[in-house]
Amino acid sequence: MAAIEIKDLMRRYRGNGFAAVDHISFNVESGEIFTLLGPNGAGKTTTIKILTTLLKPTSGTAKVAGFDVDKDKDSVRKSIGIVFQEPSLDWRLTGRENLDFHARIYGIGREEREERIEEVLKLVELKDKVDVVVDKYSGGMKRRLELARGFIHNPKVLFLDEPTLGLDTHTRRRIWDYIRELNDSEGVTIVLTTHHMEEADYLCDHVGIMDRGEIIALDTPKNLKDLIGSDVVSLEMNTGSYNTGIFKKLDFITDFRKQDDFVTLKMERGDLRIPSIMEVAMREGIEIKSVNLRKPSLEDVFLHFTGRRIRE
Repeated sequence: MAAIEIKDLMRRYRGNGFAAVDHISFNVESGEIFTLLGPNGAGKTTTIKILTTLLKPTSGTAKVAGFDVDKDKDSVRKSIGIVFQEPSLDWRLTGRENLDFHARIYGIGREEREERIEEVLKLVELKDKVDVVVDKYSGGMKRRLELARGFIHNPKVLFLDEPTLGLDTHTRRRIWDYIRELNDSEGVTIVLTTHHMEEADYLCDHVGIMDRGEIIALDTPKNLKDLIGSDVVSLEMNTGSYNTGIFKKLDFITDFRKQDDFVTLKMERGDLRIPSIMEVAMREGIEIKSVNLRKPSLEDVFLHFTGRRIRE
């Protein structure tokens, strides 16, 4: 059963007529972790705002937990939790008071409220800090508290907009574990946005790669990477004017991409091909700074469909 159903959804802004979301369609199945992956400005946050009833779609339809986001906003809001990209905790209250206030808004009775607070605190490992004022929390602790607050009312769908933005690598990994545990233990459908390839690869069951308002690829991370298939060899060159097109003539190269001072080559058995590539570079006077061999990543999938790297 689909927790989210989107058909031909569009959001065009008045004035300049810019289409932030441009006729997208996809479903998210109940109980899965779904990721909208793309660079800043791709339309990810606009899509989330439509699904959480914060923005009205220009055209198309979207249903969350079976309710139309435009015609039945109250039912949608009762069915969802959300962790915004920007912090939204009350820093003057303690962790417990933040959770208690949020649970009261959703009409949870006192006994159930207290029990639920203990459950979510245990899940995000904040029981020892629950009576500390939030202003004293670290960035990672605040994010964990926001996760706890987002699902304290047992939502059917939890939206996480860039949940690890601004966090260090170690803390980001811990947040990933909490998201996974939440999905496993609560069975809640999770939809998150991110521009971190590794985050999408590690967390999600399905990923929708978004660019310029459109869904350009949609599948499991494995299937998307299998589209690339070959090993990827990246060459970083010293700045200069080189005849990099010479690499295209090598019979084992299946794909060639050049971007600034980088050349990306795809081939089978890349580990055996590097000496031949370097020999060609030396013969053509191409100055190589570094060589990197790796298996395909979601970054390569994005590059394959758009011709650019996601960080652009």
